[in-house]
Amino acid sequence: MFRLARFLSAYKKHVILGPIFKLTEAIFELIVPMVTASIIDDGVKKGDLDYVWRMGGIMLLLGVVGLGCAFVCQKFASIASQGFGTVVRNEMYQHINSFSHAEIDRFGTPSLITRITNDVNQLQYAVAMLIRLVVRAPFLAIGAIVAAMMIDWQLGLVFLVATPLIALVLYVIMSRSVPFFRVIQKKLDRISLISREGLSGVRVIRAFSRQENEEERFQEASDDQTDTAVRVGKLSALLNPLTYLIVNFAIIAIVWFGGYRVESGAMTQGEVIAFVNYMTQTFLALIVVANLVVTFTKAAASAARVNEVLDTKTSVPEYTSKPVIPPQGNDIPRVEFRNVSFSYDQSEKYALEGVSVSVMPGETIGVIGGTGSGKSTFVGLIPRFYDVSKGSVLVDGVDVKEYPFEQLRSKVGMVPQEAVLFTGTIESNLKWGCPNALPEQIEKALEIAQAKEVVEKKEQKLQTPVNQGGKNFSGGQRQRLTIARALVGEPQILILDDSSSALDFATDAALRKALRQNTKDMTVFMVSQRASTIRNADKIIVLDDGKVAGIGTHEELMEHCEVYQEICLSQLSREEAARK
Repeated sequence: MFRLARFLSAYKKHVILGPIFKLTEAIFELIVPMVTASIIDDGVKKGDLDYVWRMGGIMLLLGVVGLGCAFVCQKFASIASQGFGTVVRNEMYQHINSFSHAEIDRFGTPSLITRITNDVNQLQYAVAMLIRLVVRAPFLAIGAIVAAMMIDWQLGLVFLVATPLIALVLYVIMSRSVPFFRVIQKKLDRISLISREGLSGVRVIRAFSRQENEEERFQEASDDQTDTAVRVGKLSALLNPLTYLIVNFAIIAIVWFGGYRVESGAMTQGEVIAFVNYMTQTFLALIVVANLVVTFTKAAASAARVNEVLDTKTSVPEYTSKPVIPPQGNDIPRVEFRNVSFSYDQSEKYALEGVSVSVMPGETIGVIGGTGSGKSTFVGLIPRFYDVSKGSVLVDGVDVKEYPFEQLRSKVGMVPQEAVLFTGTIESNLKWGCPNALPEQIEKALEIAQAKEVVEKKEQKLQTPVNQGGKNFSGGQRQRLTIARALVGEPQILILDDSSSALDFATDAALRKALRQNTKDMTVFMVSQRASTIRNADKIIVLDDGKVAGIGTHEELMEHCEVYQEICLSQLSREEAARK
């Protein structure tokens, strides 16, 4: 937790002044029993009504000033804790955005969401308690004991017996319940994962009538978390009865032995009442200390999870921020793979192995292969979503590692397998890669992507709202709009990663024709499971289990590449496959 204290640097004044005001309130609270004793002994006992009113006014003043100090402390605690939470969330979100796909895959989206929300909330609450109670509670407990001993040290021995007993009960219960709080945080991750899967995949769940299974899965995770929480609750439930038992016996002892002290003239009735008040204050302060232990235990578990994210370094670092000037020449490939091998877990099991490919500017490249053959991995190395394990990937004759991210990815228009649109309008989505895009650029991109009719059929045209994930558009419409989004920026390299799978054959053919006619200087990578989609490409790369099984035109591969022949003949008749 101390490592996260740097995020409080902007709130030093609040962190320092807040406890001071709370300490002032505690001092006034310790004075109140003495004033009460004075009212009883010098006012009520003697029948001096003026004295009672006068001291009652002082007690009221102490209460009002103490309340004011508490309000100021509360304000400082709120500002510091909320500000701290905001800074930590922003830092985490910025850091997560620096992760490569490998780190995102390792943590998992649900866990990252839980860490940036629930875990930061726990830390916020701990900061608030730090300012409000960490100084006040121990001071009040110790101060009450000291004040009682100053009144009568012999009767004060009751405090010296009761306080350690209360502390022992607190320690025994807390030491057994605290470890469960760390477990609860992990089980919340599991609930978050199942919730996210169930809500994002609700259409699939209903399509397969798996609602009951998902409900059972969620119920199982929820019950698991509940069982742990109940075990903690049962332990914590012992806290109040046991401590109250000790406190009540202590109060009985104070009244009992205090009565003898009053009869002997060693004490007054007011001082006995003050003793009872100090006993209550000590008890309440120790309960607060116990709750602080729970709060900071939860916060420590959350801090470890937050620090784990902040300490994780991206496996794809940006080595420079200075733009690179690529060499000029007609013989320089647009994209070149030089003996590239790649492993997701840095083991000897490669998703791609020994890939060497050279692609010239303006070429259209088809990438095909069976499921798990490495197609998406292959194109994902071009914009440097991952770093190669061996070999190198070059764009315009320069290793991708030498480019700043902004320059490299401005060269690449990426259309992923999953068509994702963001909340906003069609226009705001199309301008993602090029915020200053002109209307002509947008219109041209829509025409090429066969998405113009999608926009024209909408009443609000480009200002049509887009719901979360583009759920108010069909799968084919989303794919066409994401292709248009990539084309708006007029990239030098366009990657279509199986991004026309939801299109009908006529629209797919129209899209390919438009791309050929309007992207003469653009290098296009078309990843597809459909042989018909990539058969007219200038060059086709056939991948099989991470290795290049063949490179060439459709006709060449039909003659010499067995893997390509199997794929084509599984989709087309021999006559269709042989047709030019």
